Amino acid sequence: MVLARAARIILVGAPGVGKGTQTERLMKRFPLLSSISSGDLLRKNVRERTPLGIQAEAKMKTGELVPDAMILRLIINELTTRGWIQDNTLRPYSVYSSSTGVDDADTTVDSVLIPSQFRAKKYQHSESPSASFVLDGFPRTAAQAVQLDAIVPINLVVSIQTPPEVIIERICNRWVHEPSGRVYNTTFNPPKVEGKDDATGEPLTRRADDDPEVWKARLKRFKETNESLLEHYDKLGVLWTVNGNSSDEISPQLFKEFGRRFGAVGN
Repeated sequence: MVLARAARIILVGAPGVGKGTQTERLMKRFPLLSSISSGDLLRKNVRERTPLGIQAEAKMKTGELVPDAMILRLIINELTTRGWIQDNTLRPYSVYSSSTGVDDADTTVDSVLIPSQFRAKKYQHSESPSASFVLDGFPRTAAQAVQLDAIVPINLVVSIQTPPEVIIERICNRWVHEPSGRVYNTTFNPPKVEGKDDATGEPLTRRADDDPEVWKARLKRFKETNESLLEHYDKLGVLWTVNGNSSDEISPQLFKEFGRRFGAVGN
């Protein structure tokens, strides 16, 4: 299906709610849509030993969180490289520049965190349908969302709501094939042979953290930390909530709303 304008989307939902599944289905139905994962960008830069990747790796090795400014810089670089945003006011900072020192990089990274009334005019974004993406992994807080607003305006935030008891039941019935990462669920996606991987016949295992009490704590923590994020996007008028007990219930609603908002036409 074809889009009439650029879709810039964030999916927000509790762990285990199926954000990855919905992203995959959206991309299959709307081929112009890309997935931009902050985690993937970070791992790529660490692997390729870019200056920013080296800085990030050093922080991770000491147990520190990667600063928001670094993640924003990765996102800026990716969107700029794709031609989806343009910065005509500042000297570009390339995460691949071998001549960029740490001090210089830090200064440029921090420059994206100046007050919004000054930085709002820095970046021009494309409204071409080909500049459509789902942003994964960032932002997770309202403060991060404010920083992202200055780079590129998100025009749809989907809050996926599934009852906690449904998520916990789903997780408790989950089995994985560790070597390949294949996931099964005894309720709706069981293996052909109980306890065995379909492709290799090797034993399936439970993830160490797939414990009901662990998940109750994770879901509670998610609710506490995401309320302000959803409030932020609600005030901007881009928040849309979808309810469902399964991905198959949620997807048709999401497709319909997506098409309504972005003028999707096609088969």
